[in-house]
Amino acid sequence: MPSGRAARLANWAFIALIVAFLYLPMVPPPLFSISEGGSAAVLDAVTLRWYAEIWRNPVLVQAMQVSFAAALVTAIAAPLLGLLAAMAVRELGVPRLVLMLVLVPLFIPGVSMGLATAFLFRLLDLPPSFLSICLVQILWALPFATLIILTVMANFDPVYLEAAYMHGANRWRAFRTVELPLIWPGVTGAATFSMILSFNETIRTSLVQGPFNTVQTYIWSTYRQVGLSPTLYALMSLLILLTILLVVLFVAAEARQKTN
Repeated sequence: MPSGRAARLANWAFIALIVAFLYLPMVPPPLFSISEGGSAAVLDAVTLRWYAEIWRNPVLVQAMQVSFAAALVTAIAAPLLGLLAAMAVRELGVPRLVLMLVLVPLFIPGVSMGLATAFLFRLLDLPPSFLSICLVQILWALPFATLIILTVMANFDPVYLEAAYMHGANRWRAFRTVELPLIWPGVTGAATFSMILSFNETIRTSLVQGPFNTVQTYIWSTYRQVGLSPTLYALMSLLILLTILLVVLFVAAEARQKTN
């Protein structure tokens, strides 16, 4: 008994160490964002004025609008394309080849991939724009969306489709009425993950954005020019909170769906 209790304590200590390693880097931005001087002396003077400063910066407000719009487009397009790719993996008879073609871009360094994409856009006479931002973010999110949907589809029993065929349904109707509702949590999970990836994407976007900014490219360019500031700490804190909120909402929705 004592040895079992010691093992459990060791496991919990190990988990606590991992959690601390993952989440401790998120602590300084919220602390500095409510400091009057934007420093570690947070308890000397607490203020929320740096959060208000975010909305007084027109460049930053425009960057936020671009980020939210691009994230919405990516959250819609990447899961749809990922669903088609996942179906191709299953239906074309060469699953390893199709999956390899979808996943190879993940292993290419971000700078190289971004420069290659920017060069392609130039050859296609596609100027830097909101469209180029959305395209590069969809390309980045697509392999992840495909993997998520494939994972859910792997648990789907094709017997349900065969039963639908026996009742006269064609392939499209069987997929729409039988399979899609059962794999829908994977599609919504892919959408959530694609949205988070879109919010976080920086390197590739910075190479094709032109005069536009996203929140992440604004943070990066501002940091390189003037360093960190209390306003940037506040902005980073909001992004951390938003990301955690999206994950929590997705987990809660999945848990609710399972209970129903």
